[in-house]
Amino acid sequence: MSFEPFTSQAALVLRNDIDTDQIIPARFLTVTSKLGLGEHLFADWRKEGVLEFDAGKQLLVSGENFGCGSSREHAPWALRDFGFRAIVARSFADIFTANALKNGVLPIAVDADMFANVLGHVEQGTRFGVDLAAQTLTVGVHVARFEVDAFSKALLLQGVDELEALQRAEDAIAAFEAARAL
Repeated sequence: MSFEPFTSQAALVLRNDIDTDQIIPARFLTVTSKLGLGEHLFADWRKEGVLEFDAGKQLLVSGENFGCGSSREHAPWALRDFGFRAIVARSFADIFTANALKNGVLPIAVDADMFANVLGHVEQGTRFGVDLAAQTLTVGVHVARFEVDAFSKALLLQGVDELEALQRAEDAIAAFEAARAL
């Protein structure tokens, strides 16, 4: 499914250094399917009543170093299965960023001023706009540009993963190989 622009209210998990075991606890990693993991998203915090947010929000807002810890791909699977399409944070762990982009979840890192603006609007219930093609996050009247590498952006916009992109280029690859064989 291609990554289309969207507007949504945001869920807030205002903590720094949220690791992948907090996003999806290890006891839920016995599956190989992406489906159903959303019900276990932040399971321990939700069980303890520390964290509550409504389903249906497509944007998650968090603090610094989101997705640190292990490289488990189940973390973006759980986020996506719950319905989150993008995460706004001050910063992300590198491995999480790569896994998120490969699994249809857009990590959006913002500077301190924009982050303060985002927080104020989350509390007011403002709807946020995310446009990957334009690489913009819209918050009220404020528009911030965000960075995403060109390859990941292209894959998300096309709604394909790396393997599907290679398969789509099969004819071009074959033509290139044929030309080199001469």
